[in-house]
Amino acid sequence: MTEIAIVGAGLIGRSWAMVFARAGLTVRAWDADPGVSARLGEDIATMIRDADGDPAIAGRISACATLAEALDGADWVQENGPENAEIKRALFAEMDRLAEPDTILASSSSALMPSVWSDGLAGAARCLVAHPVNPPHLVPIVELCPSPRTTPDVMDRAEALFRGVGQVPARLSREIDGFVLNRLQAVLLAESLSLVEQGVIDVQGLDDTIRHGLGRRWAFMGPMETILLNAPGGVPDYIRRYGPMLARLTDSAARGEAFTESAGQIVADAFPDFDIRARQDWRDRELAALDRHLRSRSERND
Repeated sequence: MTEIAIVGAGLIGRSWAMVFARAGLTVRAWDADPGVSARLGEDIATMIRDADGDPAIAGRISACATLAEALDGADWVQENGPENAEIKRALFAEMDRLAEPDTILASSSSALMPSVWSDGLAGAARCLVAHPVNPPHLVPIVELCPSPRTTPDVMDRAEALFRGVGQVPARLSREIDGFVLNRLQAVLLAESLSLVEQGVIDVQGLDDTIRHGLGRRWAFMGPMETILLNAPGGVPDYIRRYGPMLARLTDSAARGEAFTESAGQIVADAFPDFDIRARQDWRDRELAALDRHLRSRSERND
């Protein structure tokens, strides 16, 4: 599989282009906004520079004037359009019409299950969600979520592609609202906002608890391995020791009611005169450094 089409070349789309081109694949990108396509070369050059990447990556990415041109001969299509069911249905219907029959059609959707926009398509069996974390060229996880009509062969091909380009595919057995990552994130955010709004802790203290606590461990191992290592007898021992306490905390934890405007304002007030774009650039540089470190550690441990 060597030909990649990127549909929607904005923030996520150009990052996906970087992922595939970095692995040596040919990438053609199209965006409904001609201005986005016109800026693609400049945006890719900036990403390569910030990630200390190979300048040759840029030569494998080209912008196309039409959707048909981008899809011509593509083996894989990565769609990055708005999180709007009607827009996605129309876009996937057009891609299903234009793409070759064995081309896989994937969406970067973070909120819409694949059946929402693929039901009724002649090629629904080749459709799935490949949900990244922003920005995917620096954060390697990608959730692979099938619809009830997605074939196992398509899921196998998707998993092989992402492993081949250096990403880490997490394969879901069936579709579920929010997939896995956002379901986990929603629970953590709800309790975080609730604790801040109650005045139990301020925003800085909350972020520090994650950044310098849970986040340190989670940068190189997940919560399941964490509890495996936190009791002498492994996970069964951990559940016996701490299960009742954690169950009590879970029963009293915040839920959807925590996402209030007042909580949001408290967080916003903690970042006065914040230059979001400059901080995003800082974040990406830090993620690039962390990615290089973790990849080098992984290579030494293989």
